[in-house]
Amino acid sequence: MQITVRNARYQQWQALLSNRSKRSRAGEFLVHGVRPMTLAADHGWPIHAVLHNRERSLSQWARDFIDAQPDAEHFAVAGDLIADLGEKSDGAPELIAVVGMPDDDLRAVTPAGLGVLFDRPTSPGNIGTIIRSADAFGADYLIVTGHAADPYDPKAVRASAGSIFALPVVRVPGPPAVLDWLGDSATALVATDEHGEVELDQADLTGPTLLLVGNETGGLAAAWRAVATVSVRIPMTGAASSLNAASATSVALYEAARQRRLSARRR
Repeated sequence: MQITVRNARYQQWQALLSNRSKRSRAGEFLVHGVRPMTLAADHGWPIHAVLHNRERSLSQWARDFIDAQPDAEHFAVAGDLIADLGEKSDGAPELIAVVGMPDDDLRAVTPAGLGVLFDRPTSPGNIGTIIRSADAFGADYLIVTGHAADPYDPKAVRASAGSIFALPVVRVPGPPAVLDWLGDSATALVATDEHGEVELDQADLTGPTLLLVGNETGGLAAAWRAVATVSVRIPMTGAASSLNAASATSVALYEAARQRRLSARRR
């Protein structure tokens, strides 16, 4: 199908970029880029539609991607329209995929491994960066709690560099749902705090661990501080008094991965 004007279908796609409630109602979001789209397909995410720039010849990758999605709708879109949907300053993307969202279900993940809980984040870019770091350092899942930025916001998806398709991300209202899911598991709840009780490398992160990360301005909610097994701080020197949420989480994830590698070698 050809899309050359800003018709109703185009406006639906455009709403997926900027309107969180419409994304949620549709259960869809937009993805572009070779790596993110390839990871989405490789990890079995539902591809509802594929848009291509009607003014460009398709690369072999693009042709293969389209052929591999026989059940997806296919649209040839005018270059200026697909450029707007791609939000790219350096030209239109070759392809854009309309990808279906998974259900937010904690039962899809297990507390037995390493996870991150991001409490009421305000920046979608920070969510995406933490997803990327969690994937890189071997975490098993990310939980986003409370009134928070959207992991499926285009800024979050781009910042994740495709890792959002490899790492389960679950949104929940708040502590009760998470604590009920944890039940009587042995998962350590490790709160990150610039005034934490112990330095990060002194905490045992080798067992089932859920890293609790506070939002960018207020930190962790009191409810999370109250249930934390331990609070940890990152030792710092220099003029900086703290790291932002994404940087601090990346450091904590690296330390967890380091400890787990050493523990595995000792067995």
